[in-house]
Amino acid sequence: MPKEKFSKILELSPEELSTRLRELMDEGLKLRLQQATGQLENTARRGIVRREIAQVRTAINQRKSS
Repeated sequence: MPKEKFSKILELSPEELSTRLRELMDEGLKLRLQQATGQLENTARRGIVRREIAQVRTAINQRKSS
């Protein structure tokens, strides 16, 4: 899955944000397990997923504070 722009993340509804966060957390877990077992081929994907999780959490927190 390609990296999303932050402006696209900000356009998502709160339900879509929580769904996206859940999907990214699951993907992050799978990537960690693959790395631990030596099956991870694209190691850069872990960083991308972590960054997207941070962006989604930032968007959620911005909505809560405003």
